[in-house]
Amino acid sequence: MPSHFKLFSTYLAPHRGRAFLLALLVLGGITLQLINPQIIRYVLDQAERGATQRQLLLAASLFIAFGLLQAGVTLASAWLGTDLSWSVMNNLRADLALHCLRLDMGFHNSHTPGELLERVDGDVNGLSGFFSQLVIQMIASLLLVVGVILLLFREDWRMGLAAALYAGVVLIFLQIIQGRAIPLWQRARTTEADLSSLLEERLSGREDMRANGGEGHVLRRLAQAQGARFRAYYPARMADVITFSGTQLLLAVATVLALGIGILLYRSGQITIGTIYLITYYITLLQEPLNDFRRLMHEMQAASASIQRVGELFARQSAIPQQPGGTQGSLPPNALPVDFSGVSFHYGSHSANRNGASADGATGDGDEVLAAPPSVLDDISFSLAPNRVLGLLGRTGSGKTTLTRLLVRLYDPTGGTIRLGGAQLQGVALGELRMRVGMVTQEVQLFQGSLRDNVTLFNRSIKDATILDALQELGLWSWYTAQPDGLDTLLQAGSGGLSAGEAQLLAFVRIFLKDPGLVILDEASSRLDPVTEQLLERAIDRLLRGRTAIVIAHRLETVERADEILILENGRLLEHGERIALRDNPDSRFAHLLRGGLHETLA
Repeated sequence: MPSHFKLFSTYLAPHRGRAFLLALLVLGGITLQLINPQIIRYVLDQAERGATQRQLLLAASLFIAFGLLQAGVTLASAWLGTDLSWSVMNNLRADLALHCLRLDMGFHNSHTPGELLERVDGDVNGLSGFFSQLVIQMIASLLLVVGVILLLFREDWRMGLAAALYAGVVLIFLQIIQGRAIPLWQRARTTEADLSSLLEERLSGREDMRANGGEGHVLRRLAQAQGARFRAYYPARMADVITFSGTQLLLAVATVLALGIGILLYRSGQITIGTIYLITYYITLLQEPLNDFRRLMHEMQAASASIQRVGELFARQSAIPQQPGGTQGSLPPNALPVDFSGVSFHYGSHSANRNGASADGATGDGDEVLAAPPSVLDDISFSLAPNRVLGLLGRTGSGKTTLTRLLVRLYDPTGGTIRLGGAQLQGVALGELRMRVGMVTQEVQLFQGSLRDNVTLFNRSIKDATILDALQELGLWSWYTAQPDGLDTLLQAGSGGLSAGEAQLLAFVRIFLKDPGLVILDEASSRLDPVTEQLLERAIDRLLRGRTAIVIAHRLETVERADEILILENGRLLEHGERIALRDNPDSRFAHLLRGGLHETLA
């Protein structure tokens, strides 16, 4: 329960006023439930004694008024509980999403987007009742049970004792079932996440699957995941059935016992007909909170599983520590120099395998991790002065992309140091670092939204005039004027309905609006139409002006733009120097690449 209380108190604290009002409304409803049958007993007893019609009408009117007040209180508590639940869930969902975004790439390599979606959305939705009325209703139901038992003791100790025994047996029974059901619901939620992960992964690759005849495989995997989900949910649901059947059986026994005692007391003249009604009503009323306990226990079981999974995700710390900014780590405002000194890197200490291996080598389901993963980069040392363009060459898998990812701290090196702008990279605040380093990848991610939202990444503080100036500065005005609705042109998620070249044009605008000191370009290797290619080249020229740049080159035109060339091979630095000098040296690796045709040689 400490994890429950911590989560509950943390996210309800900003809404304590509404939570307190909700508690008052629920307690007021309980009080009205206990008072109403007392009025009916008074009416019945007075009618039996020959009360006047005026007295009976007055009592009946009082009963109706209390009934309407109780309905109003119930409606108000339901509305306030729902409103409170959505407020708290939105805050929790936002914090969980932000936490996931701040985790290192090793974490994201070992968890699919579908799994994370189930964690951020599915598990949080499972807590809606927990935050709205679950805890308050459990306390309220317990108070209602206690109130009914005390009132029955007030009428007759035997009736109170029967009710107390019944309530105690039911609560013990529910506690036993809850302890066994929580692990069942945890497994059920895990299979739900696995199913969501499978659907997300297969649907995102639908074109490849259909083109290569993979539909049968997808359906087999879907059937397996659905079977696992059924096998996990079946015992969890059976626990609910056992709980419901057990409480109903205990209720029937208690009702027969209470009515039997009531009839004996009435025949002996110890109680009135109104008291018989009161006992019957209270026994029936006792069923309501105990049934609520059954329902609330079920919700608590599901919530407990969600709380544990949410807590595990919050407990996961990034392998990339987020250092606060300081004078020693602040970056200069202009073009940034880059310095690699003996940098090595392998993915084994930063990522996990697809079966759940963590950064320290532990796995979620018993799989072993290789003790010594191969290095991706090994003893890389070079310096790049400000306002210089470095052409980064190498075959696929040589470590080019990994080297650039280290500069934005998607990973940290396993050896050596990296300096940017004279500051050691680990000493620079991540927020500042990623504002001062701009990266354009081959696969540009666009989002469902307007052209304005896609170039500003939903930053409303950037004015339209600034965006239009950037488009003109990058030479993209003619392309922009061809868009049907200007900055309000709607783009689709993924590619946005644009070509690869057009998507990169938008990525250049994003970078230009950031005004970074270092630009990293992973140039698209696909062939572009002549018009888009011309726009792209002009935009690159303007983007790199006055900035340091590292360009992963695939084409001769890009190589000619570079001041220096660095060639990687099998994670090692094979060659680094001035482009002109290397070009004019017939024995250099770079000259050999040029003679063989850059694209064909590196393919």
